[in-house]
Amino acid sequence: MNIRAINSDGDLKKFINLPYSIYKNDPMWVPPLRIELKGQFNRVKNPTLDHTVYQLFLLEEGKKVIGRIAAFYDTLANDFWKEQIGLFGYYECPDDPAASRMLLDTAAGWLHEKGMTSMRGPWSFVSQEWGLVLEGFEPPPTMMAPYNPPFYNDHLESFGMVKEKDLICYYISEKEGYQIPDRIMTLTDHVAKRFEVTVRKVNMKRYLEDVQHVIDISNQSLINNWGYAPVTQDEADALARDLKQVIRPECVLFARVSNGRPIGFIIALPDINVIIKNLNGKLLPFGWIKLLRGLPKLKTYRLFALAVIPEYHGKGIDSLLYRALYDSLFSKGLWLEINYVLEDNDIMNNAIIKLDAKPLRRYRIYRKAL
Repeated sequence: MNIRAINSDGDLKKFINLPYSIYKNDPMWVPPLRIELKGQFNRVKNPTLDHTVYQLFLLEEGKKVIGRIAAFYDTLANDFWKEQIGLFGYYECPDDPAASRMLLDTAAGWLHEKGMTSMRGPWSFVSQEWGLVLEGFEPPPTMMAPYNPPFYNDHLESFGMVKEKDLICYYISEKEGYQIPDRIMTLTDHVAKRFEVTVRKVNMKRYLEDVQHVIDISNQSLINNWGYAPVTQDEADALARDLKQVIRPECVLFARVSNGRPIGFIIALPDINVIIKNLNGKLLPFGWIKLLRGLPKLKTYRLFALAVIPEYHGKGIDSLLYRALYDSLFSKGLWLEINYVLEDNDIMNNAIIKLDAKPLRRYRIYRKAL
């Protein structure tokens, strides 16, 4: 076996294509759209790379690619975190201790040479696509969520990596008889009346203005959350552009006070993984038709984001937004995955449990000193 840094477009293609061979017989894996994957490594399409220094590596056995890894660091995030944290991601490897050691050693060595004092991951160039699945390998992952075989966790632990943070996912299912609890209906009626809060859908005619509300609320609400780093305007614009293709107005809701000022939001995304699972990552020649026809019929969603400005924390606005989303989406066949909540975010976890949502998955992010 040998490992080498990527230095050509041909190598990048091999890097991107590897999972399609590794997981081709795994019924839980959802092949991501290749055009989307390629865009993650394009500095024009992915402005996160404007403040990211990275190197991609391929592991080969003879002429066959058998593994890959990315080592990188985010200068903007490290300035905010006030730590020299190196990151790794896009890890794929056979169940071979020697292969795993080569990949992780190479990433750690590269990060150490760049002055990093620790290595954290798995991480990616995509917002919130973090961690290894530790529990809950079924059902298939929702959009923008990672997937991996169970033995990847063994690889990282054998390398001396330890738990940094767990991320919890929950779900609700109409087919399993879910109904929002009566106590939540009573509570949210009281909250809306007491604080004079109403909920509105995203205004697609003023979409960019509402995107700015999301950025402003997020920067106020999430700044103290573990893993948070500032989002540049270019990153926000790119995410907004990409999500505009799939969002529905009834899935993006704002809580506002009597003067119209937004104080919180909730975003659910139609889970396009349900549609693209059998496309093998290709939109051509007919995949795009299946995607366009399938989107309006989807009953499966990922709860992607929820935030409330600090002055309204602890006042039940989060429950009000959950209830509004429930009222907006609930119908026969509804499945909503709440992905994800930091394990030590007691306020959010308790609120979700009170909604009678059920635990579904656990992701783990690892760390090692360098």
